[in-house]
Amino acid sequence: MKHSFKSDYSELCHPRILSALSAAATGQFEGYCDDIYSLGAAAIIRDVFKAPNADVHFVSGGTQANLVIISSILRPHEAVIAPHAGHIFVHEAGAIEATGHKICTREGLNGKLSVTDIRSVVEEHCDEHMVKPRLVYLSLSTECGTVYTKAELSEISEYCRKNGLYIHLDGARLGAGINSTFCDLTYPDLTNLVDIFYIGGTKTGALFGEAIVICNDDLKEDFRFLMKQRGALLAKGAVIGLQFEALFETCRQYICLYDELSLHANKMAKHLAEGIKALGYEFFSPAETNIIIPLLPPKIVEQLCKLYDFHVWSNLGDMVAIRLVTSWATTQDVIEDFLEDLKAIP
Repeated sequence: MKHSFKSDYSELCHPRILSALSAAATGQFEGYCDDIYSLGAAAIIRDVFKAPNADVHFVSGGTQANLVIISSILRPHEAVIAPHAGHIFVHEAGAIEATGHKICTREGLNGKLSVTDIRSVVEEHCDEHMVKPRLVYLSLSTECGTVYTKAELSEISEYCRKNGLYIHLDGARLGAGINSTFCDLTYPDLTNLVDIFYIGGTKTGALFGEAIVICNDDLKEDFRFLMKQRGALLAKGAVIGLQFEALFETCRQYICLYDELSLHANKMAKHLAEGIKALGYEFFSPAETNIIIPLLPPKIVEQLCKLYDFHVWSNLGDMVAIRLVTSWATTQDVIEDFLEDLKAIP
């Protein structure tokens, strides 16, 4: 069977998650995330992110999180600003558009938006004959595997607050982003710079599940009603709460499982990127997290496809950009095998 570099959720879950679920398997609990595990996980998240007044909600996946968050914020005539490579624009089957909201995109740089990008959308939509931009969608890390610095996010946050825009940060790979050596943001920084975000568990060792964190009081009202309406309020929400408790429970004392798994994924990607670079190849975008996008000749990509699974990011004619994703379970041996196979292709 070919090893897959398609995603960081190809493996089922970390053994510690499975152990926690097994230990609670025959117990009884309240439904809809009112159980002791979900409440406990929410308390730990507030502590880790230094956000004592934040509301924390658990949903099953990233698309569901984005759908519930964005549709809860926007009024019927309002729109969201996103990078052209943003997950809500490319990979969610029109989920946001299906709620009646337009996504206004800008190309951005390496999957990131700048204040210039955001300002251009705002200035372009100047009256009631157009949609009104109201929300900015960012990702950490981005679909290209890049990260925002504190200076970049602070500049965006300042502009948005001056211009009446909310910020939603997609944290499907938040662990990889925050734990990148190229990122100087901390978990508490997020609660000060964005209005709402979610912490991705699906791509960081959990079976499934994301934790939505609402920092802005204006966005908290009736959120559970909106979750229920979108099918996001799970009867067995304890399954998600339990997993997040296992991922974050040790953060109060030392590095937690969430960070440990993210650091490992980043380390494997760095080793892979360095090996590919040593063979003389360049990259489509900076290799900053557990997603790297090298540029390879079409004939080499054709041979690699016989040995490994991965996504083609972009076909540039003389070169092909392929997207390689490492996970919490990627081993050193797999990285070495890939590099040896790449080197051996004539």
